[in-house]
Amino acid sequence: MTDTRAASPLLSVENLEVLYSGVILALKGMNLQVQEGQCTALLGPNGAGKSTTLKAISGMLKVEDGEVSAGTVRYGGQDQAGIDVQQRVAQGIVHVVEGRKVLRHMTVEQNLVVGGHVQPNLAAVRRGIEQIYETIPRLKDLRTRTAGYLSGGEQQLLLIARAMMSSPRLLLIDEPSLGLAPMMIEEIFALLSHLRSQGLSLLIVEQNAQAALGLADQGYV
Repeated sequence: MTDTRAASPLLSVENLEVLYSGVILALKGMNLQVQEGQCTALLGPNGAGKSTTLKAISGMLKVEDGEVSAGTVRYGGQDQAGIDVQQRVAQGIVHVVEGRKVLRHMTVEQNLVVGGHVQPNLAAVRRGIEQIYETIPRLKDLRTRTAGYLSGGEQQLLLIARAMMSSPRLLLIDEPSLGLAPMMIEEIFALLSHLRSQGLSLLIVEQNAQAALGLADQGYV
């Protein structure tokens, strides 16, 4: 029997080239695939173009005056050229950027409500929050805490949870272990493993190769 999932990846990046400010070549000849329900790791040193790759996939390049100058990004078989960030989120592509950009002056639960802005009604948002609290009980205990006062690991958990409020099909996550203690890294990757077991597809950029490859079905360097 033919493996149709392998024949038709959820995400396919082919010969991707990215320019910043129309002149700075940040990425050239990038190729990768993410299969439905699997985890792909993208490894490499600082400055190799890992974060740029994720931004090209999620449509966030324009924020930094970047553009895809060659190659294609296909999601679900559809070329993403000309599709903006919000439309990609609606399609199921959600990007957790590097730097733990929580809404610092809002509570944990308010951050989750913001993450659920794509949901059709308030009832769906409430259901999503309850599912988050079941999956990550630590956040339920912290629900009234101001996000800016959370530890780095707690902020990372919140960012993943906020992304899950958009009901993603493909989660792009940039350096989830950066600056965290080993026990917190273990908790973060246990959560990602659980989400993959629920059918979520993952593309993880990571410098901690051991942690990433312990979760990934395939990796690119």
